[in-house]
Amino acid sequence: MPVYDKSFPALRAATLLMAVALLGSGCATRPAATDPEAVADYQADNDPLEPTNRFLYRVNDVLDTNVLKPVAQGYRYVVPGVVRRSLGNALRNVASPVVFANDVLQGHPRYAAETVTRFVVNSTVGVGGLFDVADDLGLPPHRGANFATTLGVWGVGEGPFLFLPLLGPSNVRDTGGYAGNVLLDPFTWVSFGGVNALAGSRFGVGAVDTREQLLDPVDQVKRDSLDPYATFRSAYRQSRAAEIEAARQDGKPLPPPHSSMP
Repeated sequence: MPVYDKSFPALRAATLLMAVALLGSGCATRPAATDPEAVADYQADNDPLEPTNRFLYRVNDVLDTNVLKPVAQGYRYVVPGVVRRSLGNALRNVASPVVFANDVLQGHPRYAAETVTRFVVNSTVGVGGLFDVADDLGLPPHRGANFATTLGVWGVGEGPFLFLPLLGPSNVRDTGGYAGNVLLDPFTWVSFGGVNALAGSRFGVGAVDTREQLLDPVDQVKRDSLDPYATFRSAYRQSRAAEIEAARQDGKPLPPPHSSMP
């Protein structure tokens, strides 16, 4: 699930700068025009920085294997599933102002009204968002209400594919879109001890919670795929394209990713 706060986008921006700094390590060579199939594959992948991205993927894999994955496994082992679900619900509830703003920016008044209703119901009856009572009442959460998707709805192209250490698959548009979420997040504009501590805690818990949800899918890709990097790239681009298309059409909300927990 997406996590919105001022730390996460800043980290994504820093890793983007790292990726840019490493561009000299190599770019993919565009195939000769005499090989139209190779040119078509090159354009379909949209990965002109592939050598650099693959290097960053290997860096990320080392960091993930030795730091992030063990922490997420410990979180799954120690924290019961019902508690993890409640924490996930609370994180999603705190993100409601950003979701609402992007619903409005995407021209979805019905979703905006549902987001406000979900926030009020879950913040009160749902005990601060720990319980998703609104979902039980027929108001499920919807994906795609973030500024990266808003940019896509507005027609901004994705730009080259990027693989960022600690943050994984992305692209230029989506990385820049997180800056918009910072501006839309009330935590950005309110700064004192308690709020700063809550923002930092939200970032840490959100990162661990997201990685825990991805334990099984990531392990399956690494186990079954001949080229995990290419699989992650394809899956990310397809998922983002589906979210943007759903947001454009204002159709049935996509289910939240990895919504089931053991």
